[in-house]
Amino acid sequence: MINTNDSYIIIPTIYNLPCPPPLLVPTPSLGANPSLSSALGHPPDVKGSGKFRVAQRIFAHRTHVHLLALMVEAERLGNYTEPVVITINSTFTPHSQDIEFVSGPDFMGAKYIHGQTLTPEVKGGRKLSVHLLWTPLPGFLRLEPGEHSRSWAFLTAVAETEEGARRAYTQGLSLAQAGTLYPSHMEAWAWLWGQSRLEVTGSQHLSQALFGGLYYLMSSLPQAHTPDFLFTGLSPGGLPNGGRGQDYHGHVFWDQEIWMFPIVVMFRPDLAVKLLQYRVQTLGPARDIARQQGYQGAKYPWESAGTGTEVSDADIYGKREIHINGDISFAFRQYFYLTQDLEFFRNCGGWEVVVSIAEFWSSRVTWNPEEGCYDIKGVMPPDEYQPNINNSVYTSVVAKYSLQFAVELGTRLSKPVRPEWEEIAEKLKVSFDPERQYHPEYDGYTPGTDVKQADAVLLGFPLMYPMNPEVRRNDLEIYEGATDPDGPAMTWSMFAIGWLELKATARAGQLLEKCYKNIQEPFKVWSESADGSGAVNFLTGTGGFLQFPLFGCTGIRVRKDCLYFDPVLLDNISELRITGISYLGNKLDFELTKELFTVVLTAAPGPQVNLPILFMETPHHFEHLYRSSSQPSLFQ
Repeated sequence: MINTNDSYIIIPTIYNLPCPPPLLVPTPSLGANPSLSSALGHPPDVKGSGKFRVAQRIFAHRTHVHLLALMVEAERLGNYTEPVVITINSTFTPHSQDIEFVSGPDFMGAKYIHGQTLTPEVKGGRKLSVHLLWTPLPGFLRLEPGEHSRSWAFLTAVAETEEGARRAYTQGLSLAQAGTLYPSHMEAWAWLWGQSRLEVTGSQHLSQALFGGLYYLMSSLPQAHTPDFLFTGLSPGGLPNGGRGQDYHGHVFWDQEIWMFPIVVMFRPDLAVKLLQYRVQTLGPARDIARQQGYQGAKYPWESAGTGTEVSDADIYGKREIHINGDISFAFRQYFYLTQDLEFFRNCGGWEVVVSIAEFWSSRVTWNPEEGCYDIKGVMPPDEYQPNINNSVYTSVVAKYSLQFAVELGTRLSKPVRPEWEEIAEKLKVSFDPERQYHPEYDGYTPGTDVKQADAVLLGFPLMYPMNPEVRRNDLEIYEGATDPDGPAMTWSMFAIGWLELKATARAGQLLEKCYKNIQEPFKVWSESADGSGAVNFLTGTGGFLQFPLFGCTGIRVRKDCLYFDPVLLDNISELRITGISYLGNKLDFELTKELFTVVLTAAPGPQVNLPILFMETPHHFEHLYRSSSQPSLFQ
């Protein structure tokens, strides 16, 4: 609060963890634009009076992943010449409920504490080490009469080793002293936005939501080259936070592969592969789980964390929500179709994951002699209102795809595969009602039965299970009316994509509107529920929403042998621009209007370009895609 003589500003601090930034300044804003600032990678807080302004910027550095920074900047306005004193009220104490810290020697003026987590993830497991260096906060900051402006930087370095923390802190000091701490962070974000962007014309609301959503998703990803940083997957809420039963504790679910991965892999396969590598590094525990449950291959946990063991609160999820295996294999397949990265599958563990999942499914099915098919019994589908059903249609399709992909990939890699996998995939029961022409969610499903979230409708997208438009429409109609209106945030974007497939733009727009209720102002942070409750920074909902313009409006489908497009825009959108789609090592930009679809090749791995692209069932093999917007490839 600014005092009466307008020369002082008091900045209180609030800390829940032993990490000095951030500061909070509860004085009137001087016009910062939070939406734009979030898009640029720095949400500033600008405060002050008519005689001076004080800005604080709090950021996790984009490229220095162990470094957090607080920057305070003071600037005089007009002819004001008196000293400006910024008093800091700090309640910080180096204490954590989760880590037993002890103090160590100061380092380059920084305070140092280190310790281990109190509780290991699994009984008898390793406790994680945490080393923390931070710049101590002074009682006040002072802008002297002869100074027009000044800035101060306060750093926090967090790493698993003392050496790592010291290295990060030293790098931060060097950047701060050179005046490049904040500019280098901004340059990294500017480069990222130049590489990956979703933009629309016609709806400011949608435009802001897209920038905000992509910002939060990209903020949760590591750098492509960070050998000293062990990435342990994308959790629905990003970092672990919140209360028990409210958030997701930083655990990794199917959300990573089905809701977030599709966005990441289309723009940044070099980052998407890190999500797959997390599943590679936890393959051993997944094999242990399969063996403990009496099956072959690997059974990935429903909730995974650092060790890759099952960390669900209840056994039922780990034992029955087994579609997680198919979700993981489906993500590996998407990556392969988009990149043809045989090196990853041959030498970096990708094949072992794919084949282990296929082995699990082949041991998990049972033969049904009466119907002449294979069943998958006793499962929980994505619709978690059903804890124990047979032949979940979603589970069956991802299991079918897992087996087929293992055979396909094995052939490419000259690896032996079991001959029965093709037969199981062919004869696996995928429920279908020929009379009503729709896919029952499971054996015995009655239309109108409550459904928690998108389930059977996912067959159309993202699974692209073959069906005619009538069946697709019936699936959408039946399940839209049955789905819980207060269900998780990602559901309605999937229905909207389905209606765009059928060119029902008004219906799609109505369903997209439901998604906005989960976006919390002013920073466009997603909540799990429309009333703001549940997990915050709900990346699952963010990922589902971003799939609407990327896959819904463009009609992009990643097929085995091509990229397929069938574009359509909502009535209130006049233009969609997508920057930086990656396909077979090439970079493509797309521009879509009501009349024209434009493709521009912006980067290629070599001089010869041959990209198989299928546009509304009309094949176009681009031997000579133009490398600039002055000579794009056009479709009308």
